[in-house]
Amino acid sequence: MKKPQAPSDIAREAFMRLVDRHLAPTPTNYQSCYNEIAGLPNYPPFPEAPLRELAGDLVARNQTQEEALDALSAAIGQRSWQGVREALALFAGSGAPAESVLPAELALGLARFIDCMLPALGDEDGRVIALAGELGAMLRQPSPAAAAVQGGIARLAQQVGQAAEEQIEIKGALLKLLHLIVENIGELSIDDSWLRGQIDGLLASIAPPLDLRHLDEMERRLRDVIEKQARAKARTVEAQAEMRQMLGEFVGSLAAMSASSAAFEGQLISTAERVEQVEHIDELRPLLSEMVSAAHAMADDAASSRNQLKSLQDKVAATEAELIQLHKELDNASALARHDPLTDALNRKGLDEVLVREIASMRRKATALSLSLLDIDNFKKLNDSFGHEAGDGALVHLANVVRAHLRPSDTLARYGGEEFVILMPDTSVAQGVEVMTRLQRELTKAIYLAGSERILITFSAGVAQLASDEESGTDALRRADQAMYLAKRAGKNRVMSA
Repeated sequence: MKKPQAPSDIAREAFMRLVDRHLAPTPTNYQSCYNEIAGLPNYPPFPEAPLRELAGDLVARNQTQEEALDALSAAIGQRSWQGVREALALFAGSGAPAESVLPAELALGLARFIDCMLPALGDEDGRVIALAGELGAMLRQPSPAAAAVQGGIARLAQQVGQAAEEQIEIKGALLKLLHLIVENIGELSIDDSWLRGQIDGLLASIAPPLDLRHLDEMERRLRDVIEKQARAKARTVEAQAEMRQMLGEFVGSLAAMSASSAAFEGQLISTAERVEQVEHIDELRPLLSEMVSAAHAMADDAASSRNQLKSLQDKVAATEAELIQLHKELDNASALARHDPLTDALNRKGLDEVLVREIASMRRKATALSLSLLDIDNFKKLNDSFGHEAGDGALVHLANVVRAHLRPSDTLARYGGEEFVILMPDTSVAQGVEVMTRLQRELTKAIYLAGSERILITFSAGVAQLASDEESGTDALRRADQAMYLAKRAGKNRVMSA
């Protein structure tokens, strides 16, 4: 059995190991070498100073925690790890956690957010208003408790969610009801093209998703139509009154002329009777003078009636021309309801009408009809990089370039977002692909300027030719859309046939 080393021998060997290992002669290194030689566990030195500092930072909130701090101080003095652990455990377990509070800036920001949110929810739900008021008052108090605020937000969020769902359902039901009413008015007014145009505009403007700019533009156009309608109606009523007055005057003139004719006829009979009684030629002279005077008066009355009739005809022609011009302006204003307010291309409603007409013409004449669905490439990136105003300008730019290079018989319509449809009568699918490829080249030449930025706009397109059988325009558009999607997948700026 190995004889245990004396402490002095262990101490000398520990110093030698420090030298051999090139270790600094610190108490920690020396203790480590000593324990290693003596075969003792190498515990780290007791951190009395940091523990004293930690104990000084702790604040007791009750009697138990004060006792725990006393026990912690005693354990540190005794260098007892076990005592330190027990004292800290007692301190942590016996103290109620301090209630956290929201920072003042965050609380006021939340209060302002609630104030801004309330108008959007309306004032129909009293529960939402009450909860929002309570939470706003709580947030405006000094040092609002986080737990209380969290509970208030949870209650308000639940109520707002229910109210928002109800508002969405109400809006959908109202839009559906408005749509039915407008459609019914249109069915009851089949012969009124002006009203039909307004109805089509209303139906287009109330189709989800609702867009404030589109609604504002549609309101402006409808007001223009209504103002022109009022003018046309007022002028029509005025013209009718003028016609009645002129006709009344003319009928009076005819009656006077008839009376004059009857008097002239009576005078002729009387003169004839007096002629029969003439015995000498000198007696004829006054009779002839009377007849000549009567004839002149009759001729003057006839000429006056002719002039009055001619004046009446001129007034009728002028009034009719004025009414035709008013109606033409009204027709043009009503037609705008079928156009997209941004690009002035046809909207979906206008496209549907033209598509029905072109399909009927195609089948009646047994000719070809092709349509293309095109989509601007990387439009979202353009919007994100340069703003929505630049995106709108790009849509207008594309529409203008396309219109400049289409035939008069072709039709451009905005299908939605950055998508457009082009109808091409008397055009096969192969010819349609050539047309769209040519438009791509023209668009490449016409660089779009967004401020000082030169932007190259391209599009991908699909072309479909309507089958001569009973294929609908919707089915042909669906095929063109699939071809356009394939053009996108193939690398964009391409045209593919369906």
